[in-house]
Amino acid sequence: MTDITNSDNHFSGANKYILDSELASIVNISMALEMPLLLKGEPGTGKTMLAYAISESLGMPLIVLNVKSSMKLIEALYQYDTLTRLNDSRFGDSTRDVSNIEEYIKMGKIGQAFCADKRTVLLIDEIDKADTDFQDDMLDVLDQMQFDIIETDKVISAKQRPVIIITSNAKKDLSDPFLGRCNFHHIAFPDPKMMRKVIGVHFPDIDKKLAQGAIDAFFGMRNIEGIEKKPATRELINWIRALDADSDFHAKDIVKGKIPYLGVLFKKSPDYQRAKDAVSRRRLF
Repeated sequence: MTDITNSDNHFSGANKYILDSELASIVNISMALEMPLLLKGEPGTGKTMLAYAISESLGMPLIVLNVKSSMKLIEALYQYDTLTRLNDSRFGDSTRDVSNIEEYIKMGKIGQAFCADKRTVLLIDEIDKADTDFQDDMLDVLDQMQFDIIETDKVISAKQRPVIIITSNAKKDLSDPFLGRCNFHHIAFPDPKMMRKVIGVHFPDIDKKLAQGAIDAFFGMRNIEGIEKKPATRELINWIRALDADSDFHAKDIVKGKIPYLGVLFKKSPDYQRAKDAVSRRRLF
């Protein structure tokens, strides 16, 4: 079992990922206990990027399983390419041995993590898109750290237990057995103070008045009544990048109520219109 005191396996953040001590602790405890870490929080809170940060910080390869609503567990484990094998056997121009089924077995994302010679970070992104059977069966595999390839009657066992990060946007309830086998952390949306740190990491040389004005306006726009899809951290970063690139725009313009490039922040027409109305009426501050 991983030793949490081992500095080689201790996560404390990455170059462009700001985290608080509570999140750092649950990451390190999960690695030490060799348990999946389930992260919830609204889009833009850094759930997905945490896996990238762990990979960068600890020098572990990252493998990403993007969960789809129609996905079957076997797709995440391995795929047997029956069509290619059939074509190879019919036309006889393949360099592969068609009698050897293993030649046509390709590992899925979980299979790749199990077969890796080096310990990996396995990100299972948006697990709430999958049905309950997928969720529970997947955790059975992750508990046992092995699965069977039916076509070859071969057992694939993990060479190294991966660091497992699972994200959920809470669009669908997860089963009690699933929740019981994970550690859990809810990542709250950054408050203005934390957001200033995030922006400082991404824009170390930006004009402080511009950054502060943009952050104030951003939180004002998130609070506009009736907004369906609130702009997230990603949109703020892109918006500041747009403002900073506009040589005709100045920090004092935001104070005056000039809020350009709303289309960078709002991607749905009703939200865009509500924001535009609020800006025209100066109802942000």
